[in-house]
Amino acid sequence: MSFHFGNFATPWWFLLFAGVGALLAGYLLVQRVVRTRTLRFASAPLLDRLVSSRPGWRAHIPVALLLVAFALLTIGLAGPTAEQKIPRNRATVLLVIDVSLSMKSTDIPPSRLEVAKTAAKTFADEVTPGVNIGLISFADSPTVLVSPTTDRTSVKQGLDSMKTGTSTATGDAIATAISTIDSFGRIIGGAEGPPPARIVLMSDGKENYGTRKSTDAADDAKKAGIPISTISYGTDQGVVDDGSSTSRQVPVDDKALKDIADRSGGSFFKAASADQLRGVYDSLREQIGFEVKVSDASRPWLTVGSLLALLAIGSALVLGQRLP
Repeated sequence: MSFHFGNFATPWWFLLFAGVGALLAGYLLVQRVVRTRTLRFASAPLLDRLVSSRPGWRAHIPVALLLVAFALLTIGLAGPTAEQKIPRNRATVLLVIDVSLSMKSTDIPPSRLEVAKTAAKTFADEVTPGVNIGLISFADSPTVLVSPTTDRTSVKQGLDSMKTGTSTATGDAIATAISTIDSFGRIIGGAEGPPPARIVLMSDGKENYGTRKSTDAADDAKKAGIPISTISYGTDQGVVDDGSSTSRQVPVDDKALKDIADRSGGSFFKAASADQLRGVYDSLREQIGFEVKVSDASRPWLTVGSLLALLAIGSALVLGQRLP
């Protein structure tokens, strides 16, 4: 849980700072008048006694404390707010991972798929415990390996079971993810309704198979209120052995994945190394695992301001002075 100070709910209370300034100006004026009259009418012996008996800088302590107290109370009355980052207790995330033959490429050693498995496992371990994680793999067709669950062991076992296949049916995979989220939301929704959901789609190649276009599926996700965070994973130097005498180049398709993210209201990420992929998952963990709420942050200002006001009164009594 962390805090970040933001705006003020009732900023018009800052007009009271004019009163604080007026008090300070009035006090300085009174001090000047008293000093002028003392110098004008007091005899030299009397002036010496007055100067030696004055408390010096301590005489200004009560007023200084009171002015600071008024300033703090003014800030408190203005209603400062703070952004509070709170772990989510209800959320659903569908990891949708491309397992087409291009994921066997070793441009990210030992292979794109193996590094993807490791990064996804770390994400599952570190994301907020209340988040339900599901897993779908896809090549020429999507397979729901793990339905949304808080059981991280099941998710990691599902990741270990992923095998490569032919073709890339991205649109069908997105459609399956939407259907899975909808079914899960109906089961656990309750009075609060289904939990907020997100699809995390990681792929390295162009869509070349399936009955549903990825753009249409992304539009469906937008209508369902399910943003898709896409990860373009791999390098333009990727190659894969497809069984022929020569290797086939398997560059990433940034444009298609960015389009999916934009159409669904999600975010696009690019990862060309294991470290970059871990960084992407760290960013997603922050986005998915926490929610930001605006809370009232006036209590500390009001508390300290009130204590300083009491201290000002107490010091005035001790020093035998009047507060303005």
